[in-house]
Formats: sequence, C-alpha cells, structure tokens
Amino acid sequence: MPTAVFFPESAYGPTNNCVGIGDVLRRRGWRVVFIIEESFEGKLAEFGFEERLMRLGPAPEQEEDPGQFWKDFIRETAPVFRRPTIEQLEGFIGPTFEALIDGARYVDERLAEIIAEVEPDVIVEDNVVSFPALLASRHPWVRIVSCHPAEVKDPDLPPPFSGYPASDRSGWEEYWAEYRRVIGPLHEGFSAYCEERGAPPLPYLEMIHTSESLNLWLYPREVDYARAQPLGEHWQNLESSVRATDPAWPGLEGLASSDEPLVYLSLGSLGSGDVELMRGLIDSLAESPYRVIVSMGPQHSELELAPNMIGEEFLPQASILPEVDLVITHGGNNTVTESLHFGKPMVLLPLFWDQYDNAQRIDEAGFGRRLDTYAHEPAELLAAVDGLLGDAPLRTRLDRVSARLQNASGSERAADLIAGVASG
Repeated sequence: MPTAVFFPESAYGPTNNCVGIGDVLRRRGWRVVFIIEESFEGKLAEFGFEERLMRLGPAPEQEEDPGQFWKDFIRETAPVFRRPTIEQLEGFIGPTFEALIDGARYVDERLAEIIAEVEPDVIVEDNVVSFPALLASRHPWVRIVSCHPAEVKDPDLPPPFSGYPASDRSGWEEYWAEYRRVIGPLHEGFSAYCEERGAPPLPYLEMIHTSESLNLWLYPREVDYARAQPLGEHWQNLESSVRATDPAWPGLEGLASSDEPLVYLSLGSLGSGDVELMRGLIDSLAESPYRVIVSMGPQHSELELAPNMIGEEFLPQASILPEVDLVITHGGNNTVTESLHFGKPMVLLPLFWDQYDNAQRIDEAGFGRRLDTYAHEPAELLAAVDGLLGDAPLRTRLDRVSARLQNASGSERAADLIAGVASG
C-alpha cells in the first residue's frame, strides 16, 4: 500500500485543500497520513486519515482550540490591517514570516522523527515556508501553492501582498524596495538554517523551496496571469481543487421557503475573529432583502444574527457554495477558487496576506467587487451586492467558468500527479 504524507499549514484553507486531494488517494487504496498541530487532533481522523501530531512552539498552560496560535496572533496584530499594504510589510508580513520561521525551527526534529517512522512514498507540503526536515529526508516531495500566484514571483506580476493592479506599475518599485528591506534579513538567516539542517539554500527572497519533482498551484486561467518567466515543466495548475468530504448542511432546509437572493458571508476562521467588523457587516445586511448565511467563526458567541440570517461557528463551505447566489469574502485563496468553481460572484473585503491580491485580481477580471474593508459604507456594500446579482452577462460568464472547472476535477488530477511522483 503506497503512503502519502500531507503537511498543510496550520489553517483551515490549506488543510481543507489537502483533505480533498488526500480523500481521492485514500479512496484509491493509499495510506494517507496528515502531520498536524496537536490542537487539530481528531479533525483529520474523522475523514479516515492517520494523524501524526506536532507543535510549532512550546505547549500552552491551558488547552487550546485548533489553530489557536494564529487566532491569537491575528487578534493582536489586527490594527495593522487598517494600514496601506506597503506599511503592513513591516507591521504584519515580516512578523508573520518570523513567527512561521520560528515554528519551522522548533518542529524540525519532530518532523524528522515522523518521516522516519512513517516512511512515505511521497510528501505533500502546502505551506508558505520550508521545513528542512522534509527535504533532508530525501523522500520525493510535492509543493502545493494554495495562495495567490504572486507569491511565486515574476517581473510581470504585482508584488506579493500588495493588492496592486496588474495594469498599473506605479508603486511597484517602491513596494519591492520595502519588501527587500523587511524580508531580506529574514530570508538570509532562514536560508542558512535550511543548509545547516541538510536542505538546499533558499532561492532569493523566497521562504520556501521549489520541488524538483512537482509543484501545484490553484488559480483558474480566467484570472491567472501571463508570466514573463514561464514556471517550467515541474509546475502544473490545478485551477481549482474542491473537497468532496463536506457533509450536507441542514440549515439550508430552513431557507428553502423563500426565493430571495441567498448570500454567504464568510471572512474565514481568522478574519471572522474581528468581532467589530463582523457586527458591522451583520448590521449592514440586516435590513437587506437577502437571506444570509453567516460563517460566524471562533467568536460566534459574541455575534447576534438578524432575522434574515442563519449561521454557525463553522460551516461545510463546499456544500453551501453551490446553493448560494453570491459570496461576501475576505479573499482567501480557497474561498476565491471555490467560488469560481461553483460560479458565484464575490464582494471582497481583504484583511491580510494574499487576500489583497485576490481581491484586486477578481475585481479587475470582472468577477466581483473589491471594497475597502474598514472604510466602506453600508450602502456601498449593498450596492455592490445588488449590482453583481443583477449582472446577467456576468452570470453567463461564471456559468461557463464553473462548468469547465467542475469537468476538470482538480483534486482527481492532483492525485494522479502525486501518484506519478511516488512511482518515480
């Protein structure tokens, strides 16, 4: 029985993407093992996967929720999200990379132990920083890039995390200079550490290696970019990869009695922790003519939904998206690609990381509207929703995109490609 080890970033987006691909392999008879943080214990076993537990830092004195480290980190740094993206480089992007690098250093020996014990035929990593133990093990490995394509840098792509338009390069040079100033020293130190631990040095300004076997990214061609430097034969675009493991959500039955537009509001497991922002959006939509499904997130007990709304702390997004008419999202890569997979227009309210890049790209490609997350007025949000719902040509375009992506079955294709790496 061949064995695949999946090591996603400790967040729901990358983990859910890996679950979808791992589920295909498991149903084909593979042994699938997930390396996960201790706070996620049991979450992957529910889908029939083996789990190997690790930590990215010292254990807390009290029991923590899944991904609690990043929830706390986001809450403490949230004021930075109101600043221009060039200022977020020093205030958020740099500290985030530093925390990720600290985690990679802390867990390296534990990863080496897990890999030696499991003896995988292939390792699949969906992360934004390298973990030297994976490369030092000399097992074949596959990189998944479940983030905006600009994180794989190219002269014709806007700078990563900037949210700058592709057609206007004003500001690019200034942003790149600040990026080099903030990220350069972190890169230099982490690259040296990778070499110390038996991995190759990192490419310039990159925090993660490129696999010599297979690299997968997820971005539909209708919104992807033309590159000055093609990525090469070891890169494959899945375009979308949607898991089939989400159960049906009973809450949908209670919404079936009305034919008013159905809107899905989700700022992700981290963004929904901004209680003030969530309350403002709920108030904005409370008097609207829409039915609204709200992914309430970890602070759900502090949120009160209006009569036209229904929601829960966590929702099976892949089961809900086919039923809605529009998505209000933070612009996380998985939500963006899944919304396109199911043909849904988007209103995008970016908060951090590549969400600005996704929001900008969807807006400029005409599949949604990017709004200023903290400065937009309620009337602006409702006008964006009304405009997108009433755009018949957009509906036709999205239907075509959705039909193509669903016929392509990205998770099945990913499983085929990963199996090919394992077999040599």
